[in-house]
Amino acid sequence: MDLDVKKVPTENQNEHREQLRRKNTVMALDVLHMMVADRKIQSFLRLIFLNMPEKFSSLSQRLSSIEAHKVALETLLPSGHKINDLLIDIQKVCNANYQPNNKHIVDVLGNMRSGGSLLGQLTGAGRAACWIIFDIYVENAIDGKHLSGISAIEVLKEVTKTLQVLNEASWQETFKALWISALRLVQRAREPLEGPIPHLDARLCMLLALIPLSVAAILKEESDMFGAEGSKILPRRQGLISSLQDLIQYSGLLVPPSSVVNAANSAASKAAIFKSNYNAGVVNSSMVAQIDSSTKAVGNMLHLIIEACISRNLIDTSAYLWPGYVVSSGPLKDTTLPQESPWLNFIKGAPLSGPLIDALVATPASSVGELDKLYNIAANGSEEEKTAAAKILCGASLVRGWNIQEHVVGMVVKLLLASLPSDSSTSTPGSINHYLAQMSTLNEILLGLSYGDAIHILSLYGTVPDVAAALMPLCEAFGSIAPPPNHKSTILGETSVYSVFSCAFLCLLRLWKFYRPPQEYCLAGRGGSVRMELTLDYLLLMRNNRIDLSNSSAPSRDSYDNMGSVNEVPAQPVYIDSFPKLRAWYFQNQACIASTLSGLCNKNPVHQVANKILSMICRKMNKGGISSGNLSSASSSSVSGSSVSASDDSFQRPAFPAWEFLEAVPFVLEAVLTACAHGRFSSRDLTTSLRDLVDFLPASLAAIVSYFSAEITRGIWKPVPMNGIEWPSPGASLHSIEAEIKEILASAGVQIHSCYPLMLSYNLSGGVPPMLPLPMAALVSLTITFKLDRSLDCIQGVIGQALENCAGGSSWPSMPIIASLWTQKVRRWHDFIVLSCLRSPFGRDKDAVAQLVQSCFSSFLQSSSSGSDITANRGVGALLGDSITNQGLRLPMAPGFIYLRTCQTFHDTYFVSEVILKQVIEWSHKLANGCFFNGPPQLKSGRTSLSCAASMARQVAMLGAGLLCISGGSLVVQVLYEETLPTLLLSAREQSLKDPGPVSSTLQGYAMANMLFFCGSLLWGADRISPVMKLSLFSRRPRVVGTHMDFIAGVLDGHILLGCDPGTWKAYVSRFVFLVVKFVPSWLRDIKLDTLKKIAAGLRSWREYDLALSLLERGGPQAISAVVETML
Repeated sequence: MDLDVKKVPTENQNEHREQLRRKNTVMALDVLHMMVADRKIQSFLRLIFLNMPEKFSSLSQRLSSIEAHKVALETLLPSGHKINDLLIDIQKVCNANYQPNNKHIVDVLGNMRSGGSLLGQLTGAGRAACWIIFDIYVENAIDGKHLSGISAIEVLKEVTKTLQVLNEASWQETFKALWISALRLVQRAREPLEGPIPHLDARLCMLLALIPLSVAAILKEESDMFGAEGSKILPRRQGLISSLQDLIQYSGLLVPPSSVVNAANSAASKAAIFKSNYNAGVVNSSMVAQIDSSTKAVGNMLHLIIEACISRNLIDTSAYLWPGYVVSSGPLKDTTLPQESPWLNFIKGAPLSGPLIDALVATPASSVGELDKLYNIAANGSEEEKTAAAKILCGASLVRGWNIQEHVVGMVVKLLLASLPSDSSTSTPGSINHYLAQMSTLNEILLGLSYGDAIHILSLYGTVPDVAAALMPLCEAFGSIAPPPNHKSTILGETSVYSVFSCAFLCLLRLWKFYRPPQEYCLAGRGGSVRMELTLDYLLLMRNNRIDLSNSSAPSRDSYDNMGSVNEVPAQPVYIDSFPKLRAWYFQNQACIASTLSGLCNKNPVHQVANKILSMICRKMNKGGISSGNLSSASSSSVSGSSVSASDDSFQRPAFPAWEFLEAVPFVLEAVLTACAHGRFSSRDLTTSLRDLVDFLPASLAAIVSYFSAEITRGIWKPVPMNGIEWPSPGASLHSIEAEIKEILASAGVQIHSCYPLMLSYNLSGGVPPMLPLPMAALVSLTITFKLDRSLDCIQGVIGQALENCAGGSSWPSMPIIASLWTQKVRRWHDFIVLSCLRSPFGRDKDAVAQLVQSCFSSFLQSSSSGSDITANRGVGALLGDSITNQGLRLPMAPGFIYLRTCQTFHDTYFVSEVILKQVIEWSHKLANGCFFNGPPQLKSGRTSLSCAASMARQVAMLGAGLLCISGGSLVVQVLYEETLPTLLLSAREQSLKDPGPVSSTLQGYAMANMLFFCGSLLWGADRISPVMKLSLFSRRPRVVGTHMDFIAGVLDGHILLGCDPGTWKAYVSRFVFLVVKFVPSWLRDIKLDTLKKIAAGLRSWREYDLALSLLERGGPQAISAVVETML
C-alpha cells in the first residue's frame, strides 16, 4: 500500500513538471518571437551581429539547436504557433543586406523597385548594358601600348565579383556575361589588320587563359570558404557550368578566327572521340585517343573554351556529353590531315635537332609535363640544349599555349632569374664569367620576349615587376663588359655582349614610358600628375611590396595558387641603388627629359667618348662639319676634322662598355643635330650617322628617342620642309591619309579640321610643303631605314610607340606625315597605320574629345529594333562595334572603340571627367522629359516609363563610370569625389537645365549618385579586395570617401549652401547613401561618427528613417550609442 500511495504522487509530480517545461518552452518561444518581431529589438540584435559577432555566436548556436529540433518542438507547441516565423525573423537580423524603401525617389519615380534585383526589371539589350564594364575592360586591356603592373586575372576577378553584387545577378548570368564579352573581343578583330603587332594573340589569351584563371580564382574563394561538401556542386561552380551550356546557342559569336580553325576542329574531334567511345562503353582513358582516331568534328570557340576550363579543373570531361556540344562532321574548312605532334617525339626522347626544334617552336605544348621536361633541359642541359630549350619555350607555347600559358610565363620569368649568379654582385670576375656563359641562352629568351605580343602577354599576367627585376642585373652586367676590339655591328644576328645588352635594355625600357616628355610629368593644377604611369621606381616598389605581402601572409596568395609558378619570386627585394650604372643612366635620362644638356670640358671622360663616337659615325663623310664646341664651349678643335683615315676601323670603332657609350650619346646627338640645323651637316648625313649609331649599339636608340622626344616638346628647333629633296616627302599620300582619318572619325560622330589645307596647292603649284621640327624629321627618317626583319622586333617595339608619343608631344600636326612616310615604306600596313593615326587629333583638340564622348553615349543608348538577349545590338555592339575589320577598316567605326584606343592620349583628363559627368546629367534630363524618341515603348507614358527611365539612367551612369575609370584611373576618381562633383552641386544650374521639373531633377541626382558610386566600387571593390589590388588602389579609399561624406554632412548641417536644384540634391544623397549602405557597408567604418550623425539627421528630416538607421547601424562600434539614442 505504501508503494502505491507513493507511486501516484510521483507520477503526478512528473506529469506536472512536464507540463511546466512545455509551458516554459512555449512561453520562451513566444517571448522570443515577439522580441525579434519588434523593429527596435531587431536593430539591437543587428548591432550585436554587425559589431560584436563573437557575442552573437551563442545565440546562433541556440538557433541552430532550435532548427535541428524543429519537428520535435512543433509537436509540443499549439497548432497556431509558427516556429518558421521565428526563424525567418532571426534570419532577417543576420542578413546584413539592406532592402530599404527610398521614399523620396519612389514618390517621384513611381513603381521603381529600388530594393529588387536590377536584372529582374530589365529585358533585352538592357540586360547586356548592365555588363558594359566587362567589354570596356577587356578591350582596353589588349591595347599593348599601355602595360600594367597588375595581373589582369586579379582585376577580372575583382570586377566580376563587384558587378555580380551591383547587378544583383546570379553567378550563371555573371559568368555568361563575362564569356560573351570575351567572345565579342575576339570577334571584333577576328581577321586582324596586318601590322607589326596584330593583337589577335592577346585577344585569344584573354578569352582562353586569363578569364578561365580569373574564374578559377573566384571558385577557389568559394571552396575555401565552404569547403568540399562531398559530391555537391557549389553555387559558383554550378553557375559556371550553366553559363557554358548557355553559350551553345550563340553561334554567331563562336565562329573561330581563321588562324585557330584547326585548333577548334581538333578540340571538337577530341570530344567526338570521347563521346563515341563513351557510348561504346570504353572507359579506359588511355584507349580513348587510340580508338577511332580518324573521327572529325566541326569546332568553334566553345570547344576551345571548354578545353581551357577542363585543363584547369574547372569542369570535367562530362562536358563532352552536353546536348549539342559535338556537331556531326561536315565539310571542314581545313582538310589537312592531323599530324603527330612533335611534342610526342620530344617526350619519347628524341634529341633537340634542327627540324624538331623548329617544329616545337611553331607548335604549342599541350601539357605541363612536356613543359617540365623542357624547363629541366633549359636549366640543366648543355649550352646547345639550353639555347634550344629557351627558344622553344618562348615560341608558340608562350603566345598560343592557352591551356598551359600561365606555366610558360612563370617558367620564362624563372629562367631569367635562374641566369643570375648566386652572388648578388654583378661586377666580380666570377659573376661576369657566369653571365658570359649564359649569353646564348639569354639572347634567345630576350629575342623571344621581343616578338609580337610576348611582352604584352607577360604584362597581362602581372609579371612586369618581376621581369623588370630580372632584367636589371643583366643590363648592369652586360653593360659593364667592353666588346671585342673587332666589333663592328650588332644588327647582324650575331650574339655578342652588345646584342644581349641591347635586347635586355630595350626590353626593360618597353616596360615603362621611359621617353615621356616633360608635359607628361606636369602638375595638373592640384599637386598631382595627369595620370599614374608606370616608372622603374614604381615597378620595383610593386615587386618589393608583393614580396613583403607573401612573406607576411601566406594565405593572401590563395588566388595565385592556380597559376603555378607565375608568382614564384625570390624572397629578396630589389632596389635600383644595387645597380649603380643603371641608376646613373636612369637619372641622366630623367635630366635629359627635364632640361637641356649642360656643357662638358675637354678633359671629361664623357667628352672623350663622345669624340670617338663622332669619329666613328662621321667616317664616311669627307668634309668636316661638326665642331667639338658643341660638346665643350672651351674647345675649338674639330672632331671630324681630325686626321683620321676612313679605313682605320680600330680607331673609328670605340670599344667602350655599353654604359659609357650610352652616357655620351646625348652629347653626340646634340652635336650632330646642331650641325645639321646650321647647315654644316646634310640631312642625309644626319640620318646615316644615326643609323650607324644604332647599328653599332642598338641600345643607343633609347637615348635617341629620349633626347629627340624632349627636344620636340621644347619647341626650340626650326621646322624643316619634307619636300623629297633634303628630307623624305610624304607626297600625295598625305592628303589621302588625312582624308581617311577624317572619314573614319566622321563615321564615329567626330568632325575635325584639315591640318594641311595647302597640301593640294603645294602639289599643283608649288605651295608650302609639309614641315616637321628637325628632331622629328630626323627620328622618322631614321625609323624608315630599318628593314622589317623579325630580328629587329626589339627595335620596332620601341620606335613605334616613340613616334606616336613624339607626334603627340609636338605642336605641329605630325602624325599624318609620319603615317604617309611609313605607308610608302610598307603598303600592306596601310590600314594598321591609319588606325594608329586616329589617336592624333585627340591629344590637343578638346572639342574633338567632347564630340567623341558625346558620340559614345549616343551610340550606347540607341534603340534596337530586334534582339531580346544579352547579345542585342543596342549598347555594347553600337558602342564598341561588332567588327573593326572586313577586308580593311570597316565603317562606320564604333566611337567606343576609338575612345579606348585614344583615351591615354588625352592630356586633360579632368576635362574629360567633367564632359562625362555632364553627359550623364544631360541624358538623365532627356530620359526624364521624354526626349529619347527612339527609346523603348515603355517610355511613352505612365509610371512604368519613369521606372524604365531610371533603369536606363543607371546604365548611363555605368557607362560613364567605365569610361572615366579607363581614361583617368584612380587619381581622376579621387578628384571626382573630392572636387568635380561637389563643385557641380554647389554651382548654379546651367541655363538649359533651369526649372527642369521634379522628375528630371530627381533623375539627375539619381544618375550622378550612381556614377560616383560605380566609379568608387569599380576601383576599390564592393567586397573584401585582394591584397595585390590593395597595394596600388585601396589605400586612398578611406580618405577620399571620408572627404566626400564630410561634404554631404556639411550641406545637410546647413554650413554649405547649394546651387543645384533641391530635388537633385535629395535624390543624390538618398541614392548615394542607399548604395553605400546596401553594397559596401564596410566603407562606413572609416567615416567619422559626427559625419554619420549629421547625415542620419538629414535623412530623418526627409522621412528616410530606415535609411538613417541602417546608416548608423553599419558605422562600426563607434556608432552603437548613436543607434541606441536614435531608437530611444
